[in-house]
Amino acid sequence: MITEVARKYVFDFDSTLTRVEALDVLAEMTLKGKSNREEIIGEIQRITNLGIDGDISFTESLEQRIKLLEAHKDDLDGLVRELRKKISKSIESNKEFFEKFSDDIYVISCGFKEFIDPIVKEYNIPSERVFANTFEFDEEGKIIGFDEENVLATHNGKIECLKNLDLEGEVQVIGDGYSDYVMREAGIADKFFAYTENVHRQKAAEKADHVAPNLDEFLFVNDLPRNISYPKNRIKILLLENVHSAAFHNLSEDGFSVELVKTSLSEEELIERIKGVHVLGIRSKTQVTQKVLDAANKLLVVGAFCIGTTQIDLDYCKRKGVVVFNAPYSNTRSVVELAIGEIIMLMRYVFPRSTEIHGGQWNKTAENSKEVRGKNLGIVGYGNIGKQLSVLAEAIGMRVYYYDVDDKLAIGNAVKCDTLENLLNISDVVSLHIDDNKANKNFIGERELNQMKDGAMLVNLSRGFVVDIEALSKALESGKLGGAAIDVYPHEPRANGEFSTQLQGLPNVILTPHVGGSTEEAQRNIADFVPNKIMEYINSGNTVDAVNFPNIRLPKQTNAHRFLHIHKNVPGIMAKINKVLAEYELNINGQYLSTDSELGYVITDLDKEYNKEVIKALRKIENTIKFRVLY
Repeated sequence: MITEVARKYVFDFDSTLTRVEALDVLAEMTLKGKSNREEIIGEIQRITNLGIDGDISFTESLEQRIKLLEAHKDDLDGLVRELRKKISKSIESNKEFFEKFSDDIYVISCGFKEFIDPIVKEYNIPSERVFANTFEFDEEGKIIGFDEENVLATHNGKIECLKNLDLEGEVQVIGDGYSDYVMREAGIADKFFAYTENVHRQKAAEKADHVAPNLDEFLFVNDLPRNISYPKNRIKILLLENVHSAAFHNLSEDGFSVELVKTSLSEEELIERIKGVHVLGIRSKTQVTQKVLDAANKLLVVGAFCIGTTQIDLDYCKRKGVVVFNAPYSNTRSVVELAIGEIIMLMRYVFPRSTEIHGGQWNKTAENSKEVRGKNLGIVGYGNIGKQLSVLAEAIGMRVYYYDVDDKLAIGNAVKCDTLENLLNISDVVSLHIDDNKANKNFIGERELNQMKDGAMLVNLSRGFVVDIEALSKALESGKLGGAAIDVYPHEPRANGEFSTQLQGLPNVILTPHVGGSTEEAQRNIADFVPNKIMEYINSGNTVDAVNFPNIRLPKQTNAHRFLHIHKNVPGIMAKINKVLAEYELNINGQYLSTDSELGYVITDLDKEYNKEVIKALRKIENTIKFRVLY
């Protein structure tokens, strides 16, 4: 029979239970309004770090800081109020652990009981298990020092304090500083967890048995009650193609481990890097193929930080239980504004005039320069971008015609064309906004270009493969078309560098390197939208706006465990799931199902207490693709 080892948990206070060093907060309060406030606070922080890292004795550190504080007993109530607002995020969310294991939890801190006791009392830690310094006050209540007889006021006092406690069982120390590690070094603690949620002290982390970026990690390692089933720091996210830094910030801030790579990766490179990755973020160049997905042993989500998803094998993702999100609306305005700008530039013949000036030639002429007012704009593809372009083009006086394979309601005074040929025949400018369906390859070829008006302009900000570049080049060289603006190409490099196209050097041709949606605003919008979708799925199971998955919006999970079961959509699966749940006598709080022709996604919310063997049984159900638990 295996006997479970009794454990005792010893927590530091400053920068562990709280996000801050309490004396720093006290300094900010007491020095308010003083001209040299920032200078003094900076000096207090410097002295604090020297003491924490063991570079000066703690006694010396404490003496120097108290002299600089100029604090009063009356300031302590305000300090406690401030500290209550600054509890570490993962400590606050795991209050249940402190309540259940209160008899085994101690606080050993070089801070002061006057402000520690009232804070930790709310976490069921009584004063008699809090070991810290105490202030000394003068007759007027000013803080003038500390009890020098207290063992914690001495250098390496934590060692002596823990030794005196003579705790039974395995002793684990959780703290941010080297002064916490010394208890492990002295042999009176069995394990030291370097707590890095608020500050990462290299000296402590290097010596630690385990680095805990948050309390969730510490509880997971020890298999203790916790707020979430799997620590977010263990969920690895790989972002490629120089995705906006806000995406990195948003995902990191939520606790995930995020790696940012500036370029796209080849299939071979991605196969090597994808192992162990839970979330992959890409833009348009990285190809997520079957081979990549077969190598992705932990992949849950692919986030496309763009509109198109043809670079992702969506069907195979679905079969592997991998959810795909994109950003269908985030860069709409950016693309439309560039289209409007290029239409005006082309009609006014601005680029040839600009090239002449750059070459030292002055050629003031109205030849080939036309207003856009009263001209016909033909929009091919009347989706989000096409519709917004329609509105802005009308606002500057253009007559708008549109063609779409689907039946789309006209916006404003736009006129629907029944055939593409009809639209091409009447348009002075044709702007393409076609989706990434592979059937659209060479959608505009030699025949379609010949159907356009003589001297008409072509704008392509959609997909590179929808225009036959060779045919376009001939139409421009022959004078059939008066100009073109091309932002996308059939073959684009994976990284910035050299590039060539047949269209280079042709007059009145605007060439841009796929920057239609590349504005700071659009990239920031995408960096907010896609991570939010990723986090909603990882954290709660929501699949709203997923490209390849049954969409389901789930209620907020409260006081329950959530089972997420992804399976092939074959008869009898729900019956088998519920049979397993019934066999283990589980109380279901809520159950939600969404399916498509190939896949089923069922979410079950249950009471917290249940036999963990049910998880194995649910995973074994035939035709299960993926299963995970959230709480």
